[in-house]
Amino acid sequence: MKSVIIKQAQLVNEGKIIVSDLLIKGERIERIDPNISHPNAEVIEAEGMYLIPGAIDDQVHFREPGLTHKGNIYSESRAAVAGGVTSFFEMPNTNPQAVTQALLEDKYQIAAKNALANYSFFMGTTNDNYEEVMRTNPLTTCGIKIFMGSSTGNMLVDSPSTLDHIFANAPTIIATHCEDEHTVLSNLAQFKSQFGDKLNANHHPQIRNVDACYLSSSMAVELAKKHGTRLHILHISTAKETELFTNEPLASKRITAEACIHHLWFSDQDYSQKGNWIKWNPAIKSAEDRAGIWKALLDGRIDVIATDHAPHTIAEKEQAYINAPSGGPLVQQSIQAMFDFYAQGKISLEMLVQKTSHNPAILFKVKDRGYLREGYFADLVLVKKRPELIERKNLLYHCGWSPFEGHTFQYSIDKTFINGNLAWSGGKIQEFGNGKRIDFNPYF
Repeated sequence: MKSVIIKQAQLVNEGKIIVSDLLIKGERIERIDPNISHPNAEVIEAEGMYLIPGAIDDQVHFREPGLTHKGNIYSESRAAVAGGVTSFFEMPNTNPQAVTQALLEDKYQIAAKNALANYSFFMGTTNDNYEEVMRTNPLTTCGIKIFMGSSTGNMLVDSPSTLDHIFANAPTIIATHCEDEHTVLSNLAQFKSQFGDKLNANHHPQIRNVDACYLSSSMAVELAKKHGTRLHILHISTAKETELFTNEPLASKRITAEACIHHLWFSDQDYSQKGNWIKWNPAIKSAEDRAGIWKALLDGRIDVIATDHAPHTIAEKEQAYINAPSGGPLVQQSIQAMFDFYAQGKISLEMLVQKTSHNPAILFKVKDRGYLREGYFADLVLVKKRPELIERKNLLYHCGWSPFEGHTFQYSIDKTFINGNLAWSGGKIQEFGNGKRIDFNPYF
């Protein structure tokens, strides 16, 4: 088995930063020690660089099957690897939607051939696929996704009895998109009537407003408390929603929450410049909401950081607001964005790693990933203090654009290892082979 020694990196792991060597043997971390030698190992000098466990992004949309004009598992996983995301959990609103076990397995088969990063896929829910959802294997699938508010695709689950049955009997974690559909549609009708053709992205956070998010999130929390469900609410976008969560130790939590890069970075003040390019569901809202999300992230009420990576073509985004789809590409710049926040003093490196690697592993019971530990898979990222200007020519997204275009990040992803294989180095993808299907430990 091939061996690699990473020499004298600053290892950021489990609340500490230490200078150490790390030995990779085959797919796994063999040894962590201040002074490692090995007669046949390749040596990577990493003095001054940070070595972190690869990010586990618990919410991406890679668009395959059926929507591959926007992106595909191969293209978007390459971008993820370039950005230091070594594992991803992908959402079910593809075409066809992953709402049967057979269709879910089809996506795993595509990933086995084409995913450069490690992968898992959420099982999708509808108002009438309860039996299929209950067959989800918690040891081989990351969880169950419920759209409690429609977004891209048509998977809205609004039947009270269906929701009650799923929350009562789910064999694994439930992840929810929470926006109250009635509130959104009512607001949209009002704004269409008032503004007509002048409706634009500045109105997006008023249409998909705080009330829409809180009504749906609080309903999900109420159902989870009623049934003792393991619930994870995705992409929190309002300060008010953060009141629903606690800061008890993650391992004992039954109800958890996620913050996304765009809700931490942008505010509604950016719509005037960015327009549809930062149109997401749930919407990016006020600076006060952003501050509330940051407060909850830092005090432990919000547990993980993800991207909700959701590419659309340039032509789609350039349409009028009412027709332009919500979502955008983020996986290639998510860790860089977090390191910018570190450089600004907003978050420590130890917490950055906790929220992007350790906590997703704890929350989803990921087996042997998410840490720098001997015996764990060598999913590793070397980060270097080196400015990088984001330009379209350097993007690996199939859609070819980024909301960060024109921004210079202070840190760059120098190298990424996937299961011990060097997958990104020198600004280029190393075509080493594929990632692996992620295994999970039992929930209950």
